[in-house]
Amino acid sequence: MYEVTVSGWFAAAHQLRLPDGSLEPLHGHNWKVNVTYGGPELDSMGVLVDFVALRARLDALLASMHDRHLNELPAFAERNPSAEGVARQVAEQMSAAGGDRARLLCAEVEEAPGCVARYRPST
Repeated sequence: MYEVTVSGWFAAAHQLRLPDGSLEPLHGHNWKVNVTYGGPELDSMGVLVDFVALRARLDALLASMHDRHLNELPAFAERNPSAEGVARQVAEQMSAAGGDRARLLCAEVEEAPGCVARYRPST
């Protein structure tokens, strides 16, 4: 199995919705994002997926969240904008980017150094 990972980052603020319905104080992070794809075969060029195309798609997605209050985005109307929620949102938006050859294995979000959440879509 081959695996490739592309990375990017964005800066954004969020407030987690607490169990009692209140919001934690507004605060921001510099979010680092990795998406990893895997597949058993390479194409005729000897690559699993095109890094340039993957990176462009990831950059576009991250640009839509950059310098934003995540709670105000439609994607987080029902989903808490936690690191886990952001990882799942990234995975859902990036899942088809691997084409027929590679499937998304994992979306990883680091909201602060050493604080990482991963979402692995079910197969």
